[in-house]
Order: sequence, then structure tokens, then C-alpha cells
Amino acid sequence: MGKEKVQRVRPQLLKGFRDYSPSEQIAREAMLGKVRSAVELMGFLPLQTASLEFAETLLGPHYSSDSLAELFGFTGPDDINMALRYEFTVSLARYVASQPDLALPFRRYQYGNVWRVDKPGPGRFREFMQFDIDIVGTQNLLADAEIIAAMVTIFEHLGVRRFAVRYSSRKLLNGVVEWAGIAPERGPEVMRVIDKLEKQGKDAVLLELGPGREDKSGDKIPGLNLGRTEIAKLEEFLTLAGTQDSDPLAHAQALVGKVEAARVGIEELREIERHLRGMSIEPSEARIDLTIVRGLGYYTGAVFETTLLDLPEFGSVFSGGRYDNLVERFINKPCPGVGSSIGIDRLLAALIELKAVELTTSTSQVIVTTMDRERIGDYLNILHELRQVGIRAEIYSGDTRNLTKQIKYADKVGIPFAVIAGSDEFEAGRVTVKNLVAGRVKGSETADRETWLAAEGIQETIPRSQLIQYLRSRLG
Repeated sequence: MGKEKVQRVRPQLLKGFRDYSPSEQIAREAMLGKVRSAVELMGFLPLQTASLEFAETLLGPHYSSDSLAELFGFTGPDDINMALRYEFTVSLARYVASQPDLALPFRRYQYGNVWRVDKPGPGRFREFMQFDIDIVGTQNLLADAEIIAAMVTIFEHLGVRRFAVRYSSRKLLNGVVEWAGIAPERGPEVMRVIDKLEKQGKDAVLLELGPGREDKSGDKIPGLNLGRTEIAKLEEFLTLAGTQDSDPLAHAQALVGKVEAARVGIEELREIERHLRGMSIEPSEARIDLTIVRGLGYYTGAVFETTLLDLPEFGSVFSGGRYDNLVERFINKPCPGVGSSIGIDRLLAALIELKAVELTTSTSQVIVTTMDRERIGDYLNILHELRQVGIRAEIYSGDTRNLTKQIKYADKVGIPFAVIAGSDEFEAGRVTVKNLVAGRVKGSETADRETWLAAEGIQETIPRSQLIQYLRSRLG
């Protein structure tokens, strides 16, 4: 009988999804460790919510099949409509509502993957990682200031000095909409257009508030068809908001301060600013910027964004705001909250661009080579000793005994040190340590051991008893 033909599966990724190589994932985990350290310093608690939620949890009780299709939604077991989470805030609200004995305010952080049915593009994926911080269960504006202070602290822990957290207030902006004579129910759509100000510019925003415009590809973007007077007033405010001034709130007070919502927003921003100064957060780190809007409809108070001053083209890498009504989707009592979210992949790409993170392809610090298989017990003893004292080590487990090939493997995956010994070295109570960072393997695969060992300044033969001390001094 002939051999059956095996059906092969093409190794391909779904559109909008990606893999992370070891070097990328090592850098990502290192960055996440620094972010966790920063938020735990400030008392935030870890929480992990479910990846799948009831459709009505994510979309509200009156969702339709069309709105379910906007998520990675489907009908699961027992004919239940469900969907993958597209963010963490709604899941947090669901969790808080289901925990009547939860101590409030609840300070939590969470990180993990979220999924969105967006059009994929450069740097835009359908699966990506977020890191959220939130304080739920208080209207005290100290919580808003604490979120902003946490944002600043995170960047300090990441070693990034040139950044700016900018914040404004949706209450103030709602007051501007009222002052401009626009119906309150149109406020959210006006906000979504104004939110494009930084990316598209004022002229594009004004066109979109009016008759509409064409984007760079020639596609028609419909406008809101506001009246000339309404647009003129919004333009007046946007011109004021874009003016660099030491006290933008004074100008806002003069322009729209007679509108109650605007007045409250201005007062709240002043209070947040006082709290930040009390925590020694300087204006160079966090400042009021009245052009900040945030497009999401559930924001009710302060809103904030963070940009990297050396990479403004990356846009906001850390943003959020106050949401006072979201938990009420689940329970009939107020439970206000405020929070902010990092787009981990975008921030990591920025840190790599800034050379603020080190890319490495290995978690091992040392490889124990195995050129003499009769001494495998001795190699394993060395491996055990290294791991016992916390030195990250691996033993070469490939099929070749060729030392040069083993060193080339270690060099390729980025292991900085190799421990080398054969029968002669073991009998003499000595080992050789090769520094692969100082000298990369250049020889051919046929180079003999004597030629390799003759290389200058990249290895040292030491007493076996001094190996741990020697490596500790080199690894710091």
C-alpha cells in the first residue's frame, strides 16, 4: 500500500492578529513588571475578570444582533449570546455591582488582552493588550488626582522623562455645548468630532461639525450640519483652548463661566490641580489642556491623555477619565469611578523607539555546554548550583557535541556567558567561562577547540570552586 498523503495546514495568522517573538515578549513582560511595581506602590490591587461576558453586560439590555456583530460576539452553549471583552471598564463595573461587601473605594489594576472588530492597519490590531487602573466608589476628586499621579509615577518607573499628562473636564465641555446653543442630546456626537482635533486639525473639525469633508483617501465623511452660529462659538472656544497659557481656566471662566455645567467643570479642574501640586506633580508632568475631549460617551467628569514629547506621532499612549454612571447599568445605586488605560503594545513600540527598553532574545544568563557526554552528571551539578543561587541558567540539550555549534547557539539566542569544561578541566578542578557579549563567535563550524580557546580576552579559566562568585561579579 502506498503512503497516505498528509494534508498540511498552512501556517497563517488571522487578519488583525499577531504573534510576539521571545525578544518582544521578554521586553513586554519587563515593562509590565515596572508598571505593576508603580501601581502597587500606590495601593492598587490586582483583579482579573473573565474574557467572555454576556452580550447584555457589554452592550446593555437593549442590544441587537447588529450591535453584537460589532464585537467578537456569538451564540454559545445553551443559546446564550456572549462576546469577548473589548475593554476592562464594563467588566469592572459588573464585578463591583456583584460584590455587595466590597470595600470602597476599590483601587484596582488589571491587564490582559481585549478584542475589537476594527479595521486592521499599521499598528492597529484586533487583539491587543491593555493595562487599566481605576478607583471605584467615590466622587472625591482626590481619586482623579491619584489616577493622574499614578500615570506620572508609571512613566517615572519606566525611565521616561519627557512626557505630558494633559487633562480637561467633560462637564466644562458640556457647558461649552450648552453655551453654543446646541441641544444636549447632540453633545456626545459633537465631542466625538472635537476629539479629532489633535489628529485632524481645527479646519477638518470645523468642516465635520458643518457640512462634512473628504479625508485624505477621498472618502466622504458626513458632517453634523450644525448652524453657523453654533460652529462659530465652538471655534471661539477651540481657539481659546489651543492657546498656550499659564491659566487657561481663567479664560474659560470669562468665556463660558456663566453656564452652570462649565462653572462646575472649572472648579473641579482647579481642585484636581491643587491636589496634584500637593503631591509634587509639576505642570511639566501634568497640566490642564482644554482641547482634551475623549470620544467615549460614558465619561462624565475629568478626562486625560498622555503623549510622549519625543514621539508625538504615537498619539495618546495612556488615557482615561471619570465615569459616574457606568455601574448603574447593573445596580440601582450610584457608584462613581475614575480610571485610565495604557495601550501596552503601542507604549512598548514607543519605548523601543526611544531605546528605553532592552531587547534580548534569552532569559538565560548562562549556558552550561556539554561537549563530553560521559560527564553529564558534572554538567548537571553545575547547572543545579547556578539555579540554586538565582543565576538563570540552561544546559545545552541539543544533539551535537560540537562545542563551536553549541557556542553559536548560545550566541544566536543572546545568552551572555558560557561555562565550558571537559574531562581534563574536571580532573584539574577548573572550568572556562566565555563572555559571549565581549566576543561573538566568528570561527567556522569546523574550527577546532584549541583555535577557539586561543581567542584573546573573551574567556577565563578559573577554579571550579570560584564559578559562582565569578559569575555573580560579572552579572552584577
